[in-house]
Amino acid sequence: IIQQMKRIFIWFLSFSMLLSGCSGLKNILSARDAEAAIREVLSLGSEFGGSILSKKGAFSKETLMSALLPEDFQKILNTLETLGLSKEIGKFSATLGTAAEQTVEKSVPIFLLGIKQMSLKDAVQIVKNGGTAATDYLRRTMGDTLRKSISPVMHQALENYKLETEWNNLIAPVKLFAGDKLNLSLSNLISGLVANMMFNKIAEKETAIRTKAAERKSALLQKVFGKIW
Repeated sequence: IIQQMKRIFIWFLSFSMLLSGCSGLKNILSARDAEAAIREVLSLGSEFGGSILSKKGAFSKETLMSALLPEDFQKILNTLETLGLSKEIGKFSATLGTAAEQTVEKSVPIFLLGIKQMSLKDAVQIVKNGGTAATDYLRRTMGDTLRKSISPVMHQALENYKLETEWNNLIAPVKLFAGDKLNLSLSNLISGLVANMMFNKIAEKETAIRTKAAERKSALLQKVFGKIW
């Protein structure tokens, strides 16, 4: 009887360990799932950013001018407005906003391609880090490439509206004070603004997916972001 009880005990212990091992396996995040989920999050974020930032009025005059000129030189521009250039500056910023919106729409495929080609090192850790770790990784590893890829698209939009010429005319007085101290390349500056605002929207979507169950539309997102690893 004692021997039989020992065998039962050993069998029960082994079965319990087996169940525990299976349970543990369920809590292991595979690199393949993590990588696929991160790409999905970033792709959804890019599409979200495109849908918001391509709408009319997405780029305010204040946002555009802050991107174009440091605060000290914005004061000079404000002075010029009071001296009768308000209408010209208002027209310029409105048209520039339209060019930026059009560039955003055309930049979404550029972001999606970049995400597809991105090398994801330690995808599991990116998932576990929480917050906006995936967006931060994209910004850090692909940010410069994406900005450079957007620049020709922005340049074409500016050409369509002859904005480079208008910009050079507007900032002629500013150049008298600034000399060569400022990077006044319109296409580069606004490309940087578009990229940064897109990254911000991607981060917003990532945060929503990580924190709100309703944002996890696919089975993969539910599997990867629906639990604490």
